Amino acid sequence: MSGKSHYQSLHTRITKLDIPMSELIIYFRGKCSNCGHQRITHNEFGKCEGVMNKPCSSGCDNFNPE
Repeated sequence: MSGKSHYQSLHTRITKLDIPMSELIIYFRGKCSNCGHQRITHNEFGKCEGVMNKPCSSGCDNFNPE
């Protein structure tokens, strides 16, 4: 699947959820009480991967919202 078709497929699935994009953005901007990083920096297992070229140094293995 090409990048564009994958994006379109994902966009279609998100649209079908009937969740406004603004609510998704708020959800992913939520900060973790363990490390202070946003939810978007945590992988599908909850482990924080840090931001850009700076890995998370707190050892956060589980996202806990503030």
